[in-house]
Amino acid sequence: MKVLVLNCGSSSIKYKLFDMTSGEVMAQGGIEKIGLPGAFLKLTDKDGKKVVLEKEMPGHKEGIEFILSILTDKTYGCIKEYNEIDAVGHRVVHGGEKFASSVKIDRDVINKVIECSDLAPLHNPANLKGIDAMEALIPGIPQVAVFDTAFHQTMPAKAYMYGLPYEMYTKYGVRRYGFHGTSHRYVSRRACEILGVPYEEQKIITAHVGNGGSIAAVDHGKCVDTSMGLTPVEGLLMGTRCGDVDAGALSFIMEKEGLDGHGLSDLINKKSGVAGLVGGSSDMRDLEAAVEAGDERATMVLDVYNYRIKKYIGAYAAAMGGCDILVWTGGVGENQWATRRVVCENMEYMGMKIDVEKNEGMRGEEMVISTPDSKVTIIVVPTDEEYMIAADTMDILGK
Repeated sequence: MKVLVLNCGSSSIKYKLFDMTSGEVMAQGGIEKIGLPGAFLKLTDKDGKKVVLEKEMPGHKEGIEFILSILTDKTYGCIKEYNEIDAVGHRVVHGGEKFASSVKIDRDVINKVIECSDLAPLHNPANLKGIDAMEALIPGIPQVAVFDTAFHQTMPAKAYMYGLPYEMYTKYGVRRYGFHGTSHRYVSRRACEILGVPYEEQKIITAHVGNGGSIAAVDHGKCVDTSMGLTPVEGLLMGTRCGDVDAGALSFIMEKEGLDGHGLSDLINKKSGVAGLVGGSSDMRDLEAAVEAGDERATMVLDVYNYRIKKYIGAYAAAMGGCDILVWTGGVGENQWATRRVVCENMEYMGMKIDVEKNEGMRGEEMVISTPDSKVTIIVVPTDEEYMIAADTMDILGK
């Protein structure tokens, strides 16, 4: 079964084509600047080289049409005809309380995704454009929606309710939803496969840490808490998102700076986090380089970044009454060994001991990095959300 996975953003489309019989990634790439001058598609060719192809693409339909033309291209393609694609799996950001699992897309599903668009106004409409474009280009092709929020729908009310008037929940659905759910689900299961332990018997903390980041507590196979909230702003310090902040500070800033809702949203989403604190790049590699060069503010920012992660890990161990496995994933979690070391240091009180030599320099591969006598197994598992989407698509259509 060949499954095309699409992740449509407001001006971008990422794609991967899987042969699920063999698990092979047949093609992958992404389009940037849809609807803008200088739109292009970047792909990885058969020899592993990066290729950039420029083309004007006024909308998502034209972008997906271009992707399909490349998949069937004599030079860059891997299939001869569109109908070799058996199904399409879509990343859909917000499913609200309506979806606790992936689903085959029909008109009722589309209507419910539209209803959730208030909760993700930048993402759900773009996801829907991808669904509509595929139906227009390959009428009748089976499509599946895989939701970022679905994995977290097992959280109890004590974890997802905010201390706001209850009507804010009943009228507008204001509560914690969490994101990165497909990644947290994949790496928590994959870690147990690697370790040969039963998933349903473990207390797992998953740290998806990168430019965007979240922590999740997975107790006996179910998510019981996660750091992101109604939106992806809450929780950890991120590249440009502020993470946890006193809500009173936001109203104070709005008054002082004369900001409206859009201005505040821009501040906390695009001008805060690492970039806002350091006054420059949001790239963690740049931040670490500045720290090594002796920059005091950069050192403070990195301390804040690492401290937030450590604090959430400790909180979730307390919430679950212990931790058996800590999983690192995401761009920073997989590659920044110094952050893993600093966060895991001085955690012996909860049975966590990192193997400094194994950890140092280890990047982007599956590996246990705890010591043999550590009661908590610390493991790095590169995430593969696209494979998870493809696997869900195959499973749902197979049923």
